[in-house]
Order: sequence, then C-alpha cells, then structure tokens
Amino acid sequence: MGRWALDLAFVWKAVLTLGLVLLYYCFSIGITFYNKWLTKSFHFPLFMTMLHLAVIFLFSALSRALVQCSSHRARVVLSWTDYLRRVAPTALATALDVGLSNWSFLYITVSLYTMTKSSAVLFILIFSLIFKLEELRAALVLVVLLIAGGLFMFTYKSTQFNMEGFALVLGASFIGGIRWTLTQILLQKAELGLQNPIDTMFHLQPLMFLGLFPLFAIFEGLHLSTSEKIFRFQDTGLLLRVLGSLFLGGILAFGLGFSEFLLVSRTSSLTLSIAGIFKEVCTLLLAAHLLGDQISLLNWLGFALCLSGISLHVALKALHSRGDGNPRPSKGLGSHPDLELLLRSRQPEGDDREAAEEEEEEEEEEEYFVAQG
Repeated sequence: MGRWALDLAFVWKAVLTLGLVLLYYCFSIGITFYNKWLTKSFHFPLFMTMLHLAVIFLFSALSRALVQCSSHRARVVLSWTDYLRRVAPTALATALDVGLSNWSFLYITVSLYTMTKSSAVLFILIFSLIFKLEELRAALVLVVLLIAGGLFMFTYKSTQFNMEGFALVLGASFIGGIRWTLTQILLQKAELGLQNPIDTMFHLQPLMFLGLFPLFAIFEGLHLSTSEKIFRFQDTGLLLRVLGSLFLGGILAFGLGFSEFLLVSRTSSLTLSIAGIFKEVCTLLLAAHLLGDQISLLNWLGFALCLSGISLHVALKALHSRGDGNPRPSKGLGSHPDLELLLRSRQPEGDDREAAEEEEEEEEEEEYFVAQG
C-alpha cells in the first residue's frame, strides 16, 4: 500500500511538472511568434510594448487585490524615495531590454532573435563578475567562450542576417545582463519586500512605461499619429482588431511571468533553466518549419555550442547549490505560495504555520529571479 502511494505521488508530480512546463512553453514560445507576426503588419513595436506594459500593470494590480482578499495580508507599497532611487534603474534597464527586443522583430528572423537572446547569459555573467555577485572561475570563462563562439558560428554567413536587427537584439541582450543583475540586487534588499514577482511587476511597469515613452515619441510618435491603423483610423472594426491583437500580447506577457513563477514554486529554478534550454530548441525548429527560417549546418553547430555553454552554466549552478552545505528541504505537493491563492484559496492554520509558509514563499520567489539569469 505504501509503495503504491509513493508511485502514485511520483506520477502525479511528474504529470504536474509536465503540465507546468507545457504552460510555460505556450506563453514563452507563443509571445515570441506573436511579436514576429504582429510586427509584420503593425510597424510600431515600441507602442506595442508600452500597451503590453499597461496590460501587465492592470493584471498585476488585479492579482494583488485578489491575493490580498484571499490571504488578508496587505501587499507592499513602496515610498516614493525608495521607488525612484532603488526601483527606477531596474525598471529602465528592463524597459530597454524588452523594447529593443520587440523592435528587432521588424528586421530579423525568429531563429536569429532566439539565438542572439540566448547570449544574454554571457552578459549576465560579465555583470555578475563586475558587481561581485559571482567569483571568477575557469569554468565561467569556458561558459563565456562557448556562448560567444556559438553566437559567432550561428551568425557567420547567415543568409537571413540583418545588421540593424542583430544590433538591436544584441543591445537588448547586453542591457538584459544589467537588468537581471540589478534585479538580483533589488531582490536582495529584503527591506523593500519585493520578493514576490507580482509585486515587482506592479512596481516596475509604470516606470518602464515612462522610460520607453521618450524613445516612442522620437521614433514612432509622429508616424503613429498619422497612421490609419491608430490615430487617423477610418475603420472602427480595423481599430478594434488592432487593439485586440495588442491586448492579447499583454495577456501573453503577463501569463509568461505567471507561468514561470508557478513552475519554479512547484518544482525548482533548475527545472525552469533546463526547460528554457529545450524551449530554445523548440523555438528554432518551429521557426524553420512554420516561418521558413533558413538555418545551415554551421548555424546549427553554433547553436549547439551555445546551448552547451548555457547547459554548463546551469550544471555549475546546480552543483554550487548542492555544495553550499545548506541544501533546501524538498517541498511537498501541498505547498501554496501567494500566487497559487489565485488558483485555490486555503487558510493557514496557526501563526507558526503561517510564518513557515511566508519564509518558504520568500525562498521560492527568490528562486524565480535567480532562474531568469
């Protein structure tokens, strides 16, 4: 009987993990192809990004309200001083990362975008060394060389290479290294209380919107105001279809962050990292099959070399976490972090249990941001 119960629990956990990975794949791969599809007919990626930010802020505020009603605990609200001094740098870097990434879809293929964005790990490592979040080791140098070499091989003599788009997405990867480094530093400031990704998204979106607005005003403002698809619209049905398509992207962007956190909270950050590696492979295969992206044998070898560097980095992180002498106890299937209160509401019993759950939630939320890097 006991063995049967263990087998059933293992199967249930495997099915749950697979379901969460597939949910993450749907949102992550979906928003990549969505952005490429939309920018073919709607040539205002910065406006698209700003509308996505507004939708994410709306859903984040709604999620905070639901969680607060379910848990009867007030959500954190930062003072203006902390908001502008500590959150603004992270928000600006995040806005530029997302904005430049979406902008690049005007010029490059999904496969080149996917490969170049994979190099973000390279810049994250570099800035982690600069900010002394990582120690310089020979293995990290090998990771950097593998990723850089793979990126060079993938772009070398590519028949669909576009320098302008490549520069945009490479700049986004570079800023992404700053972004996730600043995010980790922001996360470590426990006094701010932004360990929960929903609270972080809620506070980041307004500053991200303001950070992108000057770029939008310079590069897209005049064209958008004279375009028949938005401000000089003549067909109300066309306007509603455009706004509906843009709103769908905001839902996908919020769902991506939500699915990432659920995957980490129910499994581990290592699971998200490994799932991310296979996600890149799925994205390239789909891009070659559905969009006709041309990928040569040399490009595939470069992609494999880059993935080997990322896999080595993930393996080093796993070994480091096991060798720190304080392994984290495994979680049972009954754990329920704040975000899962949106899916099922359950009251904790007793002050000790609530304190233990709050401590576990903070650890799970910290894993979410570590997994992003």
